Amino acid sequence: LYSSAASDVYKRQLEYIFDLAAPNGYLAWYPLKQIIARTGAQLVVTPVFLGGMHKLTGNDPPMMRDADVKGKVPYAALEFQRFLDRHGMDQFRMHPALPFNSILLQRVLVAASDEAERQALVEALLPAVWERNIDCGDAEVVGAELAAAGFDAERLLTATQDPGVKAKLADNTEAAVALGAFGIPTFFVGGEMWFGKERLEQIEAYLGGGRP
Repeated sequence: LYSSAASDVYKRQLEYIFDLAAPNGYLAWYPLKQIIARTGAQLVVTPVFLGGMHKLTGNDPPMMRDADVKGKVPYAALEFQRFLDRHGMDQFRMHPALPFNSILLQRVLVAASDEAERQALVEALLPAVWERNIDCGDAEVVGAELAAAGFDAERLLTATQDPGVKAKLADNTEAAVALGAFGIPTFFVGGEMWFGKERLEQIEAYLGGGRP
């Protein structure tokens, strides 16, 4: 059984189920950090493989899933742009290779030495992917980005081939799906799940003691 103190800590921890391949993951990251600062919650980033998550759940990227629904894709694009404008994200550029394979990047996140390094990697790689549109499957390109940001690129890239890192990414993905996750961005706080950047205000209310 949890003590009341442990239970309170549990409810103040926000787990972000995350893959660098999701454009909405980029959009959610920056306002999420502001929520963390305002509420004092503890952020934990859990890297998963979005391609594997889609396979396990039968889900597809929205532009593919909704392609035959009249009006839905253009409206989603409108709401996407509204979110960018609202949060001043004028550097965002949709990746021309979307949907792309993110497994190399996700293994880099898993290979982080601790949570602080993992979040620093997210900070460095999000602009590389969604502002400069790097080739996410090219180890040389990814390594150059890591090195330029001050990381030990050789250590991280070597670790992406480690069986333990590969297994951890697969385990993270399966565990997230088992808890109900089906896409990015997904958030868990105190056992409660939220999906989508549009839920950030609800999450902040929950963390602040208001109604979710």
